[in-house]
Amino acid sequence: MKGFPVRPVPVENVGVAAKAVARRQAEQLTVVRRRAQPSAVYIARLTVTAVFAYLLALQLPDGSPRSVLAPLTALLVVQATLFNTIGSAIRRVAAVTVGVLAAVAVAAYVPFSWWVLGLLVAATLALGIVLRLREEILEVPISAMLIFSVGSQPAASTRITETLVGAAAGLAAGLVFAPVRVQPAKEAVGDLSRQMADLLGQMAEGLAEAPDPKRAAEWLDRTRALRGEIERVDDALAQAEESVRLNPRRLRVGDPAAGLRDGVDTLERAATDMRVLARSVADSARIDSEHSPVREAETRARLAAVIAELSAAVRAYGQLLEAEPVSPEHATFASEPITEALEDHLEEAQRQQDQLADLLSTNPAGQPEGWQLRGEILAHVNRLRSELEPAHLPEPATAKPPILVPQLRALRDRHRSEHHQAEWHADPSATDPSATGPSATGPRRRPNRNAMRVRARRTASRVRARHR
Repeated sequence: MKGFPVRPVPVENVGVAAKAVARRQAEQLTVVRRRAQPSAVYIARLTVTAVFAYLLALQLPDGSPRSVLAPLTALLVVQATLFNTIGSAIRRVAAVTVGVLAAVAVAAYVPFSWWVLGLLVAATLALGIVLRLREEILEVPISAMLIFSVGSQPAASTRITETLVGAAAGLAAGLVFAPVRVQPAKEAVGDLSRQMADLLGQMAEGLAEAPDPKRAAEWLDRTRALRGEIERVDDALAQAEESVRLNPRRLRVGDPAAGLRDGVDTLERAATDMRVLARSVADSARIDSEHSPVREAETRARLAAVIAELSAAVRAYGQLLEAEPVSPEHATFASEPITEALEDHLEEAQRQQDQLADLLSTNPAGQPEGWQLRGEILAHVNRLRSELEPAHLPEPATAKPPILVPQLRALRDRHRSEHHQAEWHADPSATDPSATGPSATGPRRRPNRNAMRVRARRTASRVRARHR
């Protein structure tokens, strides 16, 4: 996996370095095991598709008992997604048909010779370019040369027929076996959000003491490295969006990739805010003066508290993006605990930011060094917090409800109505207003005390305690 280790490994600490190497090896083995499973499925899918195409070709009246053209076409047609499989099948059938027709037309009037063969190859390649056959363009001259060398009408019809059979088998395999590659994209988004949250958490812990320029520069380098992780997430998301297009599973489960693109865009902007924030902190660390924002203990403690809350907020935002799609009537309740955690962290970050603003306010004449960085740090923190606001949350992915005939739907609604009425009359609190508690008018919201919130507060308390 690309990226950077979760925790920095000091060079002088051999024990910590050894643990980091061991953890890295375990992560690589996990990645290898995950990749081995799709490879086995890929091999099995192509094998079944080729055998199926061969058995279909045997049913042709004039087919050869050992023809491999149909399974060969099926193997070349099947792609990773159904959308690509349909496009590949159409282009390959068109390429073979054009090549065969061109060869039959030339063979009917001109005998076989080297210069005719050259003209045929050039003409069929030009036809392939005009028809925009892309990867299948070479299939046009290949089919033309094979038919032109044989000069047989049955061979031409057999090649077209078996190509159609192979393309049909590939399309059938795409309909049955085409996977929805949304889970890898969600895992990539989750990895990105966790890396961003871990980096923010380490920045908050590192501000317990005045950071030296080297450590601040390391934070800046790691925020720049997030660019590569974002590109990897973009690639995985593009594959997920393409795997959903024209996929029949989408009719049953809805669009599982809904909201991921907006969420990734938000994380990308948040990563940019992290980079400029780390740049301001690094510039402040290089100022060898008491006027530097990161040289003041109370300012550092408040900044660490804000960054710790933002770290927990980024982690909660990533959990929302990774959430599995649910039915529309349960979508709000499924995401409510994580959304509450996100709102709690952002609210606390706002409160800490207001106190940080009071500490960073200064008179440029009294503190000529670093007064610009004070405004920059506050602006970058505010922009990062604003990016994660609930107003920027993407719509949650929802699973489509099962299709019911009108009679079954009416019977279900009537049964639910009778069941609710029976519960209403059986419950004494329904008729006694004094027995009605706070949760009688709706679902009770359980207080969320997430471990991330506790860890963020502990970090801020530990920073303040060191400077008392």
